[in-house]
Amino acid sequence: MTDVEVEDPSWLAALADAEALVLAAADATLACEGAVGEGVTLLLTDDATIGDLNRRFRDQDKPTNVLSFPAPTNPERFLGDIALAYGVCAQEALEQGKPLAHHLQHLVAHGVLHLLGYDHVSDAQAEEMEGLERVVLAGLGIPDPYLAGEGDHDRPRPIG
Repeated sequence: MTDVEVEDPSWLAALADAEALVLAAADATLACEGAVGEGVTLLLTDDATIGDLNRRFRDQDKPTNVLSFPAPTNPERFLGDIALAYGVCAQEALEQGKPLAHHLQHLVAHGVLHLLGYDHVSDAQAEEMEGLERVVLAGLGIPDPYLAGEGDHDRPRPIG
């Protein structure tokens, strides 16, 4: 079961359907990986909250776009939490020339894949993870975020 908490009203001011977009991206990613029924909590928050989480859990004193917090293995099949910062995400979407809705869904898919054990530390890992993101996003009708001309986006910044 996927749960969404909207802590920063800026998300809903910019995207009235933010909750539905997040749920669709999370569910599509889980389905793509055969993890239907797994639990995820998504927090749509602000830069200050993400900055605090990043400082406390990653020793990085700055806001970031998305953070993933995997849960320990549990009988409830809860994978973990994902938090997204409105200001950072909105600025990135603007800089990359893409709709905020597309960027949000991409980052949700990215975060869910982290909860499922994927990473992008090495080039091979990044290629595998990006391939899965492309499949999920294509199913949502979103263009490949890694193609030239689809914004100035190479790879997501390293996240937790």
